[in-house]
Amino acid sequence: MSEPASNSLGEAIDMHVHIVGNGLGGSGCWLKVGAAHRPLAAFMLRHIGVPEGLKSERFDAAYVERLLELVGGSSLSSAVILAHEEVYDMSGRQMGEAGAMYVPNDYVLRLAREHREFLPAVSIHPARLDAMDELERCLEAGAVMMKCLPNCQNIDCSDERLRPFWSRMAAAGLPLLAHTGGEHTLPVISPQYADPRTFRLPLECGVKVIAAHCATKSGLTDPEYIEAFFQMLKEHPNLFGDTSAFNVPLRGRHARRCLQPEIASRLVHGSDFPVPVYGHWAFLWRTISWRDYRRVQAIPNVLERDYQLKRAMGFGPEHFTRIGSLLRKRV
Repeated sequence: MSEPASNSLGEAIDMHVHIVGNGLGGSGCWLKVGAAHRPLAAFMLRHIGVPEGLKSERFDAAYVERLLELVGGSSLSSAVILAHEEVYDMSGRQMGEAGAMYVPNDYVLRLAREHREFLPAVSIHPARLDAMDELERCLEAGAVMMKCLPNCQNIDCSDERLRPFWSRMAAAGLPLLAHTGGEHTLPVISPQYADPRTFRLPLECGVKVIAAHCATKSGLTDPEYIEAFFQMLKEHPNLFGDTSAFNVPLRGRHARRCLQPEIASRLVHGSDFPVPVYGHWAFLWRTISWRDYRRVQAIPNVLERDYQLKRAMGFGPEHFTRIGSLLRKRV
């Protein structure tokens, strides 16, 4: 067993890496892929180099093995791996078949204990009846961050009933990585919660909130929230953003504005693995040169390709190490 990662301030860290599993190997995960998403799922697995199919008993292990290979062959020292909560209503009742995937907290906590390359981010719906107990358990087990998708997991972060949960997170120094902007990989339950302005309550409670994707739109018809995000950066010193999925068609078109010093100093690096990484979009948006496009697109390691594309865009070394000062330290 490897020693746990220390999340040192000087290390390059990918802080937005998804774990996916079907549970057939005992991970506790589950995954439901509808007919409309099966071609995309198969494409993503080919893109990251996972040889096993979604229904294979070895899929969960093969996914982790491939991720370890990619981190080890990259400029990164470690990756924050994300659990994925089930869907609840705001009264704390589980919403049955509403979700499309589940990755237990115990699974990512165990993977992080076993592999020094991994840091664990848990996922807890704060309206769960046992949410506070689960939060304490995960803190004791070494969680460094919490991840949620409010629009997909039906979380109204501004609900006053959640104040004790956010206050406990703030006191523990546990940051929140929360999805913002459109979402087209998972089913959306409450689209209004993609707006970063719904995070005002946790911010007021003192939680360090990281707005995934900087509130950019994913699909053509999605609302655009990036101006609201930029305004909130001025109002809340504990708000940050990540550049995950900036190498898909639409999100990265704002990269130039994100390089402005007052904004760049509040951004951290994430890939959104296993989301595909292509240099075409950065070149088309004129954020990298043709020479850089040719050089970086030839890199087979998708984590390294994402890292090098962002370096070519102009993000400095601190962009990749800043998250070390935000993550809760391992116990």
